Amino acid sequence: QVQLVESGGGLVQSGGSLRLSCAASGRTFRTYTMAWFRQAPGKEREFVAAITRTGANSDYADSVKGRFTISRDYAKNTMYLQMNNLKPEDTAVYYCATDPTIIIGEMRNRARYAYWGQGTQVTVSS
Repeated sequence: QVQLVESGGGLVQSGGSLRLSCAASGRTFRTYTMAWFRQAPGKEREFVAAITRTGANSDYADSVKGRFTISRDYAKNTMYLQMNNLKPEDTAVYYCATDPTIIIGEMRNRARYAYWGQGTQVTVSS
């Protein structure tokens, strides 16, 4: 069983920064692709960023490209999302997700992820 625990959310002014963390259980961290999704009130959960199991490849939604950076620390079994130049439209609950079977071409598809964290709220004020 994989467990994911997000942290680092909060309230920040427009233009500010936050770093989200996703702590993963067990040895699975080294072998799984991992991703961040977000869900704003009244909207569907959407892809934000993903990183392959080796960390060699990453992908970003166009709306966050150039502002967000995804990374992973194998020693700490933790994935991060550094979010800079935050905008009010980034306000959402952010979820980390992982799955052992995802290939690069599927990283944006939320239906392919079997394991999810509980989410952390990010609120950006204007």
